[in-house]
Amino acid sequence: MIIEDRPSPASRTREKAPRPTPRPDRSFYASGKAFGRFGIRAFPPQIMPQPHSHGHIEFNWLTRGEMDYVFDGGDITVGPNRLVAFWAGIPHQTVALRDVDDGRQLNIYLPMDAFLEMPQLGRLTETLMGGGVIQLTPDCIGLETLERWHGDYRSGNSLRSDLVRAEIGTMFRRAAITGWETLLPPWLEKSASRTRSASPVRYVVRMVRHIVENITDRLSAEDIAAVVGLHPNYATNLFTKVMHISVQKFVIRMRLIRARSLLFDGSLSIANVAFHSGFVSQTQFYEHFRRAYGMTPNQMRQNTIR
Repeated sequence: MIIEDRPSPASRTREKAPRPTPRPDRSFYASGKAFGRFGIRAFPPQIMPQPHSHGHIEFNWLTRGEMDYVFDGGDITVGPNRLVAFWAGIPHQTVALRDVDDGRQLNIYLPMDAFLEMPQLGRLTETLMGGGVIQLTPDCIGLETLERWHGDYRSGNSLRSDLVRAEIGTMFRRAAITGWETLLPPWLEKSASRTRSASPVRYVVRMVRHIVENITDRLSAEDIAAVVGLHPNYATNLFTKVMHISVQKFVIRMRLIRARSLLFDGSLSIANVAFHSGFVSQTQFYEHFRRAYGMTPNQMRQNTIR
């Protein structure tokens, strides 16, 4: 059974089990965050009083029973012992529960920008960012692995949490190859019954996809707005409203994530890392990198190699 997020009781020898080391990303669920932080929690299933959204790809697992979800106009039912994934930037709400007594729900919160940087996911990325809700097959993930991930996260050991994130990426790659079950189709393939063709979120999804796929190019507000056929001012305001971050800051963040990935690879010079990440100059690259990570690209690469 999944362990709830609370300290373990003292053993019979009166020696208390070690408490998890406090982590800065324990506040992964903080409101107002464009992307949120990585996190895992386990708890009794509960009805949500109102819809909410946050900057993650969210995973849900029920150990028993069913829960009904509403995703900005789309209704689904989630059953037990299967991992469900969706983009939590779309307003969602648990509205009903059935037969969940003594059951547990385990949620994983993967920062949305980290998901966008995962390679070789193809249509899976388009499905989730297009508003789809998917259910992974049993050969992709099981309860034993989820419990191990939960324990790794609660350990407070950053290396163990990094392993979890890497394994989530591997799980997604397997799903991209072997397939998944669609619980709610993406808006980009909407049926006649789904008529939200002018949904603000849909516009933003298309802008996000364009940015990620063309991150090494010069990306002006006019170019991004043209992708969705909107006036640049309206498009950028819409982006900020949905994503809780400006287009400019989103572009910089995605370029910095790309740069970190290239630095860890170690085969490119710093100048080429800047170029292949979309920065127009090394000066600009160093300025944004130091501001974001508190060190230079060289220092991060040296710390990684050691």
